[in-house]
Amino acid sequence: MRECASCGRDLPRSSYTANQYSKPNGISRCAACVHGHPADIPLAGNSDSGRYNKSTSASFDQDDVDNPFSDGAFRWVAKGTYNSGPRIGQACVAKWFKTGAVFETDYFTLDIKAVDKALEIVNTFNELNIVSKTVKINVPAVGIWQSGKSVGQYMLIEPFIKNYQKFNSNTGWSDESMLWGKVMQALSHFSYHLTRGQFVLCDLQGGIYQSSVILSDPVILSRNGEYGVTDLGPRGISSFFSQHECNNFCRSHWTKPANPVAHFRAVAGTTMMRHSVPTHNSRPNRTFHYS
Repeated sequence: MRECASCGRDLPRSSYTANQYSKPNGISRCAACVHGHPADIPLAGNSDSGRYNKSTSASFDQDDVDNPFSDGAFRWVAKGTYNSGPRIGQACVAKWFKTGAVFETDYFTLDIKAVDKALEIVNTFNELNIVSKTVKINVPAVGIWQSGKSVGQYMLIEPFIKNYQKFNSNTGWSDESMLWGKVMQALSHFSYHLTRGQFVLCDLQGGIYQSSVILSDPVILSRNGEYGVTDLGPRGISSFFSQHECNNFCRSHWTKPANPVAHFRAVAGTTMMRHSVPTHNSRPNRTFHYS
């Protein structure tokens, strides 16, 4: 923990940029103070924007697995129920690759890596208190099917989200017809500013709740394409900002690319590129067994 020289809060290392944390105690300032706006009053205390499974087991009806209620570009989504831990009896979802979508298990690791980076960004965004509600992110765990047609196959499991909708994509498409769509665009813009142009948090989708908006499957665009098949790299960052128009939730001092160019067509769906990914663990971190 370190005390911010500006706001006086004791904060973890994750609340500081690398540049500020390298400065001595009594001089370093937290990201909320460095990147804030005069009208933004930082929240008291630390922010944890994760929404966790809090369970190591869940069950799924075979009919729900055989007939998934939703699907994405390359994954099926089935609804189940937690049967252990604080979330026992609550709804969850499993996401697994469709037949023919052959990816290394490392791509699950990269999904979790993207969520971890998204949490860093959203924690700081929440601390700025730009909006009155909190942005949360579902934090998935990697599971292994123990029965049925998909036995032995990896999948991601996370809490169920009601009233699911999409706010923007990883190519610059956005739906700003409602207020939260504008907030999500500002969050994506802020992610570029906070990381000094290294990353953009986008493809934001989820559900709006009474006190928060809960997101799932965030995409990180990076300068070197290190976040998997949905990371479109520097051309993706340029494409995103070629479509972005600042709104009332953006701040005038937030940086953005000069002369961005659209390398990808702006579409609502998630655009993917295959990257060469090094193989590490055959069993990804946060792996549990589900039936």
